[in-house]
Amino acid sequence: MMTVLEVLNAATSYLQKQGVESPRLHAEHLLAHSLGMPRRMDLYLAFDRPLGEKDRAPLRDLVKRRSEGVPLQHLLGTVEFLGREFLCDARGLIPRPETEELVELVLKSASSGLSFLDVGTGSGVIALSLALEKPEARVTACDFLPQALALAAENRARHGLEARVGLIESDLLASVEGSFDVVVANLPYIPTAEISGLSREVLQDPISALDGGDDGLRLIERLADQLPKHLSPGGFLALEIGHDQSEKVLSMLNDRGFQEVLAHSDHQERNRFVTARK
Repeated sequence: MMTVLEVLNAATSYLQKQGVESPRLHAEHLLAHSLGMPRRMDLYLAFDRPLGEKDRAPLRDLVKRRSEGVPLQHLLGTVEFLGREFLCDARGLIPRPETEELVELVLKSASSGLSFLDVGTGSGVIALSLALEKPEARVTACDFLPQALALAAENRARHGLEARVGLIESDLLASVEGSFDVVVANLPYIPTAEISGLSREVLQDPISALDGGDDGLRLIERLADQLPKHLSPGGFLALEIGHDQSEKVLSMLNDRGFQEVLAHSDHQERNRFVTARK
């Protein structure tokens, strides 16, 4: 028999030796998950609890998979986004903290009673978060991957938004009808040549959700060309981009006649967002 604390220390040591970042934090999440605890902090009230082999076996498998590069979010099956829990697996991109900032930027800039379109929705966290924060709004989300839309649909049901958020299978805006007051997109923006150098955890995401073509801007440029028919007059556009792409995206949107084209920095003072109006 081993206590919870002894098992936690052993898992932390193993993850550390395998080069996993934040090994203690990850060990806590995995142990709490394997024991069915709703919060990892519950472990601190159970350090002296004895764990037999039957209790430890599930953790052993989780720790091994984490050491092999399977993302923590995939092992837990969920991810927190703007204080809410969403399902998360290999069907969609794992939401990053920067994308939370993108949603916050949209919420600050959009008034009530608007229609929203989330392009390349993946797991649906952007569209669903906007719908939850804007109960009066009409929200639509699109993606060209059926498996991503299936994950988004599961998250939509999880938050009871089936009647308020529409999901469309579409290559960018090809199958989207109508115009919207706000279009938001976190499209793939990593140049193809840089994909192989990404961390093993990031490479667990769908490659199609990462690869932005030769310069990383292929899909963003296609979206900019399609937007005039789908963005209402005075409508608001918000994009998440790579940290070194703002000048090119600003020029791209200005060349296409967009107004009020601005770059915005993230919490690390990197230009990660661009907004514009039609």
